[in-house]
Amino acid sequence: MKKKFLAAFLSMTLAFSLTACGGAGGNGGSSGTKTAGEMAEIKEKGKLVVGVTDFEPMDYKDDSGNWIGFDADMAKAFAKELGVEAEFMEIDWDNKILELDGKTIDCVWNGMTLTDEVTSAMDCSNAYCNNAQIVIVPSKDADKYKDTESIKDLNFAVEAGSAGAAQAKEHGLKYTEVESQANALMEVAAGTSDAAIIDSLMAAAMVGEGTSYKDLTYTVELNSEEYGVGFRKGSDLKDELNKFFKKSYDDGSMKETAEKYKVQVALKEQK
Repeated sequence: MKKKFLAAFLSMTLAFSLTACGGAGGNGGSSGTKTAGEMAEIKEKGKLVVGVTDFEPMDYKDDSGNWIGFDADMAKAFAKELGVEAEFMEIDWDNKILELDGKTIDCVWNGMTLTDEVTSAMDCSNAYCNNAQIVIVPSKDADKYKDTESIKDLNFAVEAGSAGAAQAKEHGLKYTEVESQANALMEVAAGTSDAAIIDSLMAAAMVGEGTSYKDLTYTVELNSEEYGVGFRKGSDLKDELNKFFKKSYDDGSMKETAEKYKVQVALKEQK
């Protein structure tokens, strides 16, 4: 028992020291201090609970109901590196911060755009992928909509709490919030919305010839942005993930996974 207690004590001490060393200049919650030991908690419970939505090619289910995709595969690899299993929990994207703070999930790993709202509420990993918010319209109408001025009178469907919703608001567009980006595409396909705003990576997988929405296409690019993974404020998991990202980028495994799902990775160290 003494050996087990000593090992646990040394483990907690090491986790605290690593967190303290990594805390200089970092975000540490409302008090400015680090929340030490989250990695130890994950290892103790034996799983990393990952908050996701159905978002191809980042997180989606295969025919057997298993979560796959670029983010899902990377999350599984990271969990394995920690010596635990990855468990995926489908969440309401608009409630992602509440789910994280309420500890029903350990991270948000779902092609999450690093917006000001996200980075102020979470400790986020280094950016690992470039993205953009783009306008989706029926292919037959594509020639009508080539710039932001031409889309002003359209009625848009956007995912609630998403970067697409933020862009609709920023550009003064008329929009209705729906549950997911997939639902936004369904609205356009059904003719109940004129257009949608979704992530360019999702559009590449879901829209156009050979996809589920062959009669839809994308036109105007509204912005450029980056994806990151979100953890609770002060979590020591963020630094651990950044180390894992660098390792997997350098050894080629991240690029191999990206090629599998036709995703372009662009690992960027934060200042």
